[in-house]
Amino acid sequence: MRSVLATYQAETGQLFNLEATPAEGTSYRLARLDRRLYPDIITSGTDEPYYTNSTHLPVGFTDDVFTALEHQDELQLKYTGGTVFHAYLGERVTDTITCRRFLQAVMDNFRLPYFTITPTFSICPEHGYLSGEQWTCPECGRETEIWSRIVGYYRPVKNWNKGKQEEFRERRGFRPVASRDGQTGRAAS
Repeated sequence: MRSVLATYQAETGQLFNLEATPAEGTSYRLARLDRRLYPDIITSGTDEPYYTNSTHLPVGFTDDVFTALEHQDELQLKYTGGTVFHAYLGERVTDTITCRRFLQAVMDNFRLPYFTITPTFSICPEHGYLSGEQWTCPECGRETEIWSRIVGYYRPVKNWNKGKQEEFRERRGFRPVASRDGQTGRAAS
């Protein structure tokens, strides 16, 4: 696809972009349409169908962030725009040294153009910020609002479409580690 884009650019003098589309809405909409038209089609999601964005791994594939990074590193370099690797942690980053080592390991060992550290958090109307996914406040028992990154931005999970909510339920957070070897901040070879 990139070579075809280069040919089109040479022929037209126009710039073209090979982008990893985020598919916030279409991942659900198209999976629903496909299930209706082709009942035997394989989609993600048990209660609600959805497709995984672009060439991302299925959300429940692994809890090992380095396995996911190794898989995505070569793929994301094929795009000329719209790429990002989200490290879904599932909870607050409390150890800044471990986070710094992890970031350094990613920058030293992978060529991904963009990546995010994405903890999930909750908001209690009475007590405010809560670390991680907590459906009720541990202090007062009130229902909370869960926030996570839908693609490139944070939003309350309850405001996502049904397909993205299903994706969130199936998402496995990555285990918090500084590096593949757990010590130096460098991935072990």
